[in-house]
Amino acid sequence: MTLSPPVDVRSATPVGQRSLAPDLARGAMLLLIALAHAHMFICHEQTGFRGYAVDAEPFERLLTGAQVLLIDGRALPMFAALFGYGLARLADRQARTGAAWPETRRIVRRRSAWLLAFGFAHALLLFFGDILAAYGLVGLVFTGLLVARDRTLFKVAALVSLAHIGVLVLLGLSAEAADHRTEQPTTIADPLVALAMRLMTWSALTPTFYLVSILPAFVLGIWAARRRVLDEPGRHRRLLTRTALWGIVISLVGGAPLMLAETRLWEPETAAAVSAYALHSVTGLAAGLGYAALIALIAARQADRTPGPLTRALAACGARSLTCYLLQSVAFVAIFSPWAAGLGTQLSDAAASGIAVAVWAATVAIAAAMARTGTRGPCETLLRRLTYPRT
Repeated sequence: MTLSPPVDVRSATPVGQRSLAPDLARGAMLLLIALAHAHMFICHEQTGFRGYAVDAEPFERLLTGAQVLLIDGRALPMFAALFGYGLARLADRQARTGAAWPETRRIVRRRSAWLLAFGFAHALLLFFGDILAAYGLVGLVFTGLLVARDRTLFKVAALVSLAHIGVLVLLGLSAEAADHRTEQPTTIADPLVALAMRLMTWSALTPTFYLVSILPAFVLGIWAARRRVLDEPGRHRRLLTRTALWGIVISLVGGAPLMLAETRLWEPETAAAVSAYALHSVTGLAAGLGYAALIALIAARQADRTPGPLTRALAACGARSLTCYLLQSVAFVAIFSPWAAGLGTQLSDAAASGIAVAVWAATVAIAAAMARTGTRGPCETLLRRLTYPRT
């Protein structure tokens, strides 16, 4: 009798079996990531809490207000929720194939450790605002939350949100004390000095600000994954509709005070300014969940029809989100850095936003071309091979 070779069913999800809603959400939210990051490469003597110029022209201030209200601090928690969702689905898939929890835990931790390494390389070579390492750190340290009870998840989300407020207040007070005069690593001309500054900034942000920003959304993503909210959005329309409505409303209300301060329509004292900054950041969690729910509702409407070219392209980008995210940083460094094209010293925040949209659109086109040929993203392929060693 001839035996067929064993099939490794405990590997990454095949492309054809991926759910539309999570990938669509990641692809769309990469636009917000691009817009939130591009202006950090622009040189300013003095900025507000979110890094925009304080002496901008009226149109620039209008654009700043829109980005502060709708984008800044909103995409990060959404990706954190999707990260938690993805890890929970990975754990569930392992369990369904017969893997014991210790084996699943090793896979999750191995994947998270390599993601942490990817983030370190990203910060070392490209951008101090890396978020990959924070996701990897959360997955590495808090693996046990994947099997925690729902009540425990909600307790963790509440407690870490309180810690988040404390970290935000300290950061806000530090920025006010420095009169918002800081030299971003992205604007330093000497490549070696810039590298050292990137690592210093990254090593301070990752275990503090990013960790407490990500963890609440991460555990809520686990909760949603247990109910397959994004995999079966049609069955959860009521929950998704309420989450989208209330999440976005809470985020708009919570972000309005900082939007007024950043556009100089309101000149608050230190206590009020720091409070507005903290409120804006904390309510970003509601925005992230609301945006994800809204995109899931859009995906639910595609369930009974063939997705159009734009939907397929966005989903392809989301399925290759790691590759597209890193491509954004490569493009921004090439365009803005003083030791590359050097446009960061010449362009405004509005121009940077325009470039961000163009860069994001280019990554969507690249991802769509890969999808047509059945090609995975190179970074996703590498991470998969490191996570699931061949036997």
